[in-house]
Order: sequence, then C-alpha cells, then structure tokens
Amino acid sequence: MSTELIETWRINNRINLYLLEAVPEEHLSDALTSKGRRVGERFAHINNVRLMWLKQALPEALAETIKVEKDAANDKNLLRESLKKSADAVARLIERAAASGGRVKGFKPHATAFVAYLSAHEAHHRSQAILALKQSAHPIDKKISFGIWEYGVR
Repeated sequence: MSTELIETWRINNRINLYLLEAVPEEHLSDALTSKGRRVGERFAHINNVRLMWLKQALPEALAETIKVEKDAANDKNLLRESLKKSADAVARLIERAAASGGRVKGFKPHATAFVAYLSAHEAHHRSQAILALKQSAHPIDKKISFGIWEYGVR
C-alpha cells in the first residue's frame, strides 16, 4: 500500500513542479484581477499547508523543510526547493502512517484519504494559479495545460 501512495504523492508534486517551471519568474508576482493570492503565493501556500500537517503529524520532519513567507513567494528557486523538501517530508509521513496502521495523526479516516485530500487541495491551487495567469494576460502554454494531466509521464 505505501509504495503506491508515495508514488501517487510524488506524481502530484512533480505536477506542481512542472507547472512552476512553466511560469516565468516575473509572473509569480502577478495577481488575480480580483482579490486573492498572487501566483507565487499559491505555490507558497501549497508548501506551507504541507508544513502545517507535518507539524501536527510528524514534527521531526519539519527540520528538513522550508517555510515560504509571503514576501519571498516570487523566488522560483526557493519555491522549487521548498516544494521538493516538503514533498519528501510528506512522503516520510505517508510511509510512517502506512507502516503503523494507515493512520495520519489528526486526520480521518486514513492515509489514502490524506493523500487524496492533499492532492485535491494542491490541484485546486494549481488551477487558481493557471486562472490568475490567464486573467493577467500571461496564460500558460497549451502543452503545459494538457501536461498537468499526464500522470503516466510525470
């Protein structure tokens, strides 16, 4: 069970990184035409929500992670590194949960649902980032739009 869950989790993170790489750094600070987070802030939020769960369920893994503050959310290298580190830490959490009865501390019902929850949350924010780019006249390439759905190659 844990092998497939961890691979699913890693695919989700590779899709985040695939989208991040497609966004020119100068567009990370673009805002929605309405209220909301800037594009880079959405990636930072994804990372920081992971850290929130790690603090609850596997606090010793936080030492390996990077919290991204709002004023640093336009730094593509920082976003990339923080997402990689937090993804690795969450993979450790999933592995530990699978090895100890399938439970994530503070989350119900089980580790499989936890992976689905985090992946859905992150997909939601990826979509918001894509929409923000489109609304600010910087749409992502169609190849990227379709590529985020290619789970078999990510």
